[in-house]
Amino acid sequence: MLTADFPWLTTIILFPIAASLLIPIIPDKDGKTVRWYALTVGLLDFALIVYAFYTQYDFSNPDLQLVESYPWVPPLDLNWSVGADGLSMPLIILTGFITTLAILAAWPVTFKSKLFYFLMLVMYGGQIAVFAVQDMLLFFLSWELELVPIYFLLSIWGGKKRLYAATKFILYTAGGSLFILVAGLAMAFYGGEVTFDFRSLAAKDYPLVFQLWIYAAFLIAYAVKLPIIPLHTWLPDAHGEATAPVHMLLAGILLKMGGYALIRMNAEMLPAAHATFAPALVVLGVVNIIYAALTSFAQRNLKRKIAYSSISHMGFVLIGIASFTDLGLSGAVLQMVSHGLIGASLFFLVGATYDRTHTLMLDEMGGVGKQMPKIFSMFTACSLASLALPGMSGFVAELMVFVGFATSDAYSLTFRIIIVCLAAIGVILTPIYLLSMLREIFYGPENKELTSHEVLVDAEPREVFIIASLLIPIIGIGLYPKLLTQIYDSKTIQLTARLRDQVPTLALQQSQKPVAMNFSEPVQAPAIR
Repeated sequence: MLTADFPWLTTIILFPIAASLLIPIIPDKDGKTVRWYALTVGLLDFALIVYAFYTQYDFSNPDLQLVESYPWVPPLDLNWSVGADGLSMPLIILTGFITTLAILAAWPVTFKSKLFYFLMLVMYGGQIAVFAVQDMLLFFLSWELELVPIYFLLSIWGGKKRLYAATKFILYTAGGSLFILVAGLAMAFYGGEVTFDFRSLAAKDYPLVFQLWIYAAFLIAYAVKLPIIPLHTWLPDAHGEATAPVHMLLAGILLKMGGYALIRMNAEMLPAAHATFAPALVVLGVVNIIYAALTSFAQRNLKRKIAYSSISHMGFVLIGIASFTDLGLSGAVLQMVSHGLIGASLFFLVGATYDRTHTLMLDEMGGVGKQMPKIFSMFTACSLASLALPGMSGFVAELMVFVGFATSDAYSLTFRIIIVCLAAIGVILTPIYLLSMLREIFYGPENKELTSHEVLVDAEPREVFIIASLLIPIIGIGLYPKLLTQIYDSKTIQLTARLRDQVPTLALQQSQKPVAMNFSEPVQAPAIR
């Protein structure tokens, strides 16, 4: 049964969802049995992901692999269609890894533990489905599936303003999802053939004006999830009220859905429109980097500070997507995986710190490093990874985006210099606010009122294991990026070549001396009937 004909992706998606349906009948009073059950399911599914990747995935093949398609509604060409390529496979592995660790991070949860772990396992399958499905309608359903668990995880187990944060999350993300549905249906019904298959949709001959409208609709939806300023305000509120496991899912996986969808649909399916929108993406990326970094610098709430830091780091993904270079696009994918690991580690440590100090305000902390040396050491290591210390994954990802964009021949030299200089401001601000955060939490005189009322115990083995599990790939990728980039290099090279063909000056360079393109003038996309 363990052959190429086995439905790997279908099993990986449906197994945790099916397993979650058994949770209500598990005899358990104190939550200990159900948490072991959920962790076992998570580990088994992650093992399936790793085995399928190791035995069935070919690095040199840029096309879809592990393809499965089963008829659902044949008259509409609607199928259960899944597959994985260089864009989706790294994120599928990341999803399995982060979600399994998030289940372990939820070990202290005792309130309505059956419901909590049920939602976690449903999220597990739904998140993988977003990265694996190859059908527009299935993609929309998978995108919607993860909204409900997150809403309940926020509204039931969140902080004091949990209902506000959960409601704001559902309004923003569900509102954005409507644009996916409308744009997807417009693409499916365009022309004589009705189809929802990704490859069939990408092969259709859309007029440029139609592409631009569809691109704009998708961009709004994915700007909410990434998030892109000004559609970002739900994220700090959600992070401000979430528990540590939900933090890990939000920062580690959910934000990456927006970046993945921008590449998969906006860039890959609508390349001519992408050539027109690319300069706007670059500008939005710079705004994300600088505005969010400045806002993070000003935050006194620890969770909101890290949340705005996440928004800032996502700006590099936008610049890489719009770079029209192999290196830039590769850096964008690497940044998504890198930030997934780093963001999950930081938010887990924020939760661990809050469990001990019972405060999120930096003004109320200070000098706790002596009593919690393990947490101090882990927090320092993860913060250094976030500020892109050489030798860690964040440095490699941001460097690839910088170099990829700086050497792009799709933009004028003046435009590139301005963007690189502005983005560098965010790179300078990041170590300032992260190192300042560490100083206020762990250094300086102790807050006697805090230490006299709270028992500041150091990290337990479970917490050390979670952070060690995250730091190993962070450092491994930082020292040897090919561990990750070889998974998707063939795909990003293929996609970049297709995108460059949509920009007249770049296509012309195939036979002429390279000429820099000035994006101050409108992009003239190839004529499309």
